[in-house]
Amino acid sequence: MDRIDLIRQEINQVLDAIPSPEVSRVASLHIYGVSQLCTLLASRRGLPVELAVIAGLLHDIYRYTAMTGKEHAHKGAGMAKKIMEDLGCFTPEEIEAVAGAIYYHSDKETRHLPLDEVLKDADVLQRVLYDPSYIMSGKEKRRMQRINEELGLRL
Repeated sequence: MDRIDLIRQEINQVLDAIPSPEVSRVASLHIYGVSQLCTLLASRRGLPVELAVIAGLLHDIYRYTAMTGKEHAHKGAGMAKKIMEDLGCFTPEEIEAVAGAIYYHSDKETRHLPLDEVLKDADVLQRVLYDPSYIMSGKEKRRMQRINEELGLRL
C-alpha cells in the first residue's frame, strides 16, 4: 500500500467517527477537495505532489477529531506529525514539511514556504469552488486574486 493510501485510511477513520452525517459529508468534500487541489497546484509549481496531497488530507485532522476550529492548524500539525511518525514510512524532513504546511495553513496573510502556500491556496480555492458565494475575508480575497491570476480563473 502506498503512503497516500495509508494516510487516507487514517483520515477516513476520523471522518467515519463524525456523528453527524451532514458534517461528515462536508468534511469529506473539503478534505478530499483540498487534497485534489494540492495535487494540481503542487504539480503546476514543481513541488512534491505526494507531500502536498498528504498535507491536504491531514490539514484539518484536529478540526474534525475535536470538532472545533480553535487552534486547529497548530494542534493539527502535531497530530499529523504523530500519524506520519507512527506509520514509519516518512523521513523526518517529509514529516516536518507536511507538519509545517498544516501549522501555517490558517495564516492566509503571511507568505511561508512553497508547500505551505500550496496548502493555503488549495484551502481557499476549495471553499470558493464548493460555494462560489462564499464570503471571503480580506486576506482570503487577496490570496484568491493571486490564484485567479496564476490559473487564469475569474472566481
